[in-house]
Amino acid sequence: MKINTDPKKIKGVLTRGVENIYPNRQALETALRAGKKLRIYNGIDPTGKLHLGHLAVLRKLCQLQKLGHETIVLIGDFTATIGDPTGKDTTRKMLARRQVLVYAKNYKKQIEKILDFNKPNVRVLHNEEWTDKLKPMDMLALASKFTVARLLERDMFQKRIKSGQDIHVHEFLYPIFQAYDSLATDVDLEIGGSDQTFNMLAGRTLMKKVRNKEKFVLTTKLLVDPTGKKMGKTEGETITLDEKPEKMYGKIMRWPDSLIALAFELCTNLPMRKIREISTQIQKRKLNPRDAKARLAKEIVEICHGKEAAERAEREFERIFKEKKLPSKISKIQIKEKSLGILKLLLKTKLVSSKSEAKRLILQGGIKINGKVQKNWQEIIQIKKGQVVQVGKRKFVKAI
Repeated sequence: MKINTDPKKIKGVLTRGVENIYPNRQALETALRAGKKLRIYNGIDPTGKLHLGHLAVLRKLCQLQKLGHETIVLIGDFTATIGDPTGKDTTRKMLARRQVLVYAKNYKKQIEKILDFNKPNVRVLHNEEWTDKLKPMDMLALASKFTVARLLERDMFQKRIKSGQDIHVHEFLYPIFQAYDSLATDVDLEIGGSDQTFNMLAGRTLMKKVRNKEKFVLTTKLLVDPTGKKMGKTEGETITLDEKPEKMYGKIMRWPDSLIALAFELCTNLPMRKIREISTQIQKRKLNPRDAKARLAKEIVEICHGKEAAERAEREFERIFKEKKLPSKISKIQIKEKSLGILKLLLKTKLVSSKSEAKRLILQGGIKINGKVQKNWQEIIQIKKGQVVQVGKRKFVKAI
């Protein structure tokens, strides 16, 4: 493929959603404008499902693929078994090989929604291919390129030392093995979230020491809420790339208003000019944040599931929240009892995780049965076929 050196497009790649570039933006921009094909990769450890945090990074990889560069999605089926210590206050549990394979099973299918696999400049590789071939002497040679002092600089290790918690040797090895991925694939540029900066710079160090080669590192902004918690993994609100369109749309609509502009920047194709315009309109109260969020949700669902699915999700959301109607599809549960205490009923539906949560929701007016708000947490409910139990605005179960 011919390399596109359009300065405007290159500027967009190097600025939109970008946190940092190493050694600097000017050096990478010069390399991209020189017309040479670069080999670029993003590594993903299969420790769970792909989520919207991955979408932001994969879209950056896609932008570079469209410029004609060689792009690699690296599945860390070896590094995932170790467990990346990044941001962890305690040692992560090591994963069994079989569990890693389960997580990675549908990755390519989901990634194909973002990257164009019909083009010859994209590949999926697995780091087990080369890491399993390392002999003890090879591992010692790799380890000799790093110092304990440098590895101990990581903030989570410093926190553990201060709190008297253990740091295990295999956690030190993680950035070394990730660094080896850069060496094995001989890449020119690595892309990842800004929380992966330490690991990616380890690869830059190794390339410099072993091959005297400049490896660029581009870190993207993280999709975080106002408290700094990553939205991709927020408990109870994780949005996976294979999430059903209606659920994906609904979860995005529950995001805080402060996340709108950042999410548009990281997860959609909307031009930055238009995103700034939306932000200005919200600030001047000329645009309801809910309407902006509805557009955001539709844009993201369309990227992940297609235009028709996005339109269906939009209609379903409007039907439930504006027209106050039940969802077109409701999960069903068989209840054999003729009557149940409302707390037991809610537990049985699995719409709550505990009786205390059920009681709290009842007292807050968040529980409905057949559209009627339940106010008494000691109520005995007569079970009837077709009865609809509702928790909050979006959780429904029908008794059969």
